[in-house]
Amino acid sequence: QVVLVESGGGLVQAGGSLRLSCAASGRTSDVLRTAWFRQAPGKQRMIVASIVRSGATYYADSVKGRFTFSRDNAKNTVYLQMNSLKPEDTAVYYCAADSTIAGNYRYWGQGTQVTVSS
Repeated sequence: QVVLVESGGGLVQAGGSLRLSCAASGRTSDVLRTAWFRQAPGKQRMIVASIVRSGATYYADSVKGRFTFSRDNAKNTVYLQMNSLKPEDTAVYYCAADSTIAGNYRYWGQGTQVTVSS
């Protein structure tokens, strides 16, 4: 079992920045990949970025060049640095992790709200 706790959401003006954190506890040594998802009102949840154990990252086209996924293995924490935020980035952001390299993510955080005002 892996428990994920997100923090760092909030209200920011367009063009501003936020950094989300996701702290993991439990069987963290089993985790092979971690991701950030977001879900805007009335829309499906979508993947924003992901990182695998080797360090390779993936970014959705809509956030490339603006968001950066990083991790601190010593703290069992991953981060999503979000710069040049746009109103369309407004959503609940979720951290997810899994002990496999493909398929659905098994472990999810509770989500943190990000609101970008125009």
